[in-house]
Amino acid sequence: MGRTGRPEAGRLVSPPPSASRRPLLLLLLALCLHAHIGLRRGSGEGMLCVKEACGCQVVPSTQCRIQKCTTDFVSLTSHLTPALDGFDAEFCKALRAYSACTQRTAKSCRGNLVFHSAVLGISDLMSQRNCSRDGPTSSTYPEVLHEPCNYHSRTQHTHAHAHGQAPGHPKPGYLFCGLFGDPHLRTFKDSFQTCKVEGAWPLIDNDYLSVQVTNVPVVTGSSATATNKITVIFKPYQGCTDQKVYQAVTDDLPAAFVDGTVSGGDPPGHAPPGVDGGVAVGAAKPRALWISERSPGRHVELHAGYIGVTVIVRQLGRYLTMAVRIPEEMAEAYDASQDLQLCLNGCPGGERIDRGGHLALPPLAPPAPGLRQQTSRPGAGRPHASPYGAPRLLDVREARERCREELEVEDIYFHSCVFDLLTTGDTNFTAAALSAQKDMESLHPHRDRWRIYPRGSASQPMAPLALLLLCCTLCSLPLV
Repeated sequence: MGRTGRPEAGRLVSPPPSASRRPLLLLLLALCLHAHIGLRRGSGEGMLCVKEACGCQVVPSTQCRIQKCTTDFVSLTSHLTPALDGFDAEFCKALRAYSACTQRTAKSCRGNLVFHSAVLGISDLMSQRNCSRDGPTSSTYPEVLHEPCNYHSRTQHTHAHAHGQAPGHPKPGYLFCGLFGDPHLRTFKDSFQTCKVEGAWPLIDNDYLSVQVTNVPVVTGSSATATNKITVIFKPYQGCTDQKVYQAVTDDLPAAFVDGTVSGGDPPGHAPPGVDGGVAVGAAKPRALWISERSPGRHVELHAGYIGVTVIVRQLGRYLTMAVRIPEEMAEAYDASQDLQLCLNGCPGGERIDRGGHLALPPLAPPAPGLRQQTSRPGAGRPHASPYGAPRLLDVREARERCREELEVEDIYFHSCVFDLLTTGDTNFTAAALSAQKDMESLHPHRDRWRIYPRGSASQPMAPLALLLLCCTLCSLPLV
């Protein structure tokens, strides 16, 4: 992180908009301080006091309501995810509501570090998201519109009806699963495995959704495989959609279901959605199921709003990757005959290549005959017509350097990249690891679980301690 924003000439200088991490850091500080705030009650006067571990000064706050503003903002955005269409508009509404709340309590919050951190963070986030200062704002207690073919609306309505209270934003639990590379599997429980699983295998199989992959050997003489076919079946849901099947194979990543349609559950007379999908032109109701083609032949997203599911399919080089976000209650809707699900239970023991989470580096072996070198670069055209990856195997140093060009943190995605390059020599697997990491960050609901490190890795950070030190350091800065 740069050194912008440091006090200069007796005032706090605001950094340029390019300091993209500062607003998140400031809002993190606000949330962190709130997590360590204790309310002293004695002679009737309220005092906000950050724990003595940070050595911060006690700030009088009898009427400062910044904590309420922050709590409302978290409530308004907790259900949002960047992968969903309309995220920017809803996030801007929430930011404007947050800004209006801080303005109402500004007079009583003078000198409050949390307040000033939140104000700076809001301003920078609004600039980065191109949010206008004027416009609609989110309501803390919005009206619940019951949309039976929209999972979030349906769960909101059910929550409000069951508890007989003002509707808010219930927080349904979500799960993430991803598959990429040779192949590497991240399960719903955030277990990271490297498996053989040659042939057709079910990743997900429940009452609402089925996802199956087909894996083929990558290099002769190696047990490693990679995915060349993905089949996604959205099962019929009464009143929302008939069964829809999506199938992708190497060099054929369609922007439509196998029946030629691009959406499901459309009201009669409405045109299919465009790239931003979700709401048909002239229609007031969100769609139940639609496809967004992000990059022709390379990146497709499937959105099933009626069950709250997002599936991302990509092609990198000659192979496919898959990432999925699904509500926990949907993932658990299966019977005993559907227990073979790699996302749910991981790979069978006999199919594991890693040893209990430790990914051993493969021995160097001669490449399969007839293979040609293949490179990956931004904006590159179709891959070479060779059946698999590159013939020139890299040594450990070269593989680590290649992977470090794209993956800065040496977590399990970095180590998977190194493993794949040593196994195949195909540098497209570097792009596959990077894309898999980005899709995980886009869909995984729990930021604190994003990073997984190999067992015994010295690079694993001490996140709680670092966060406490960060809070204490920023808390000690003078606010002039």
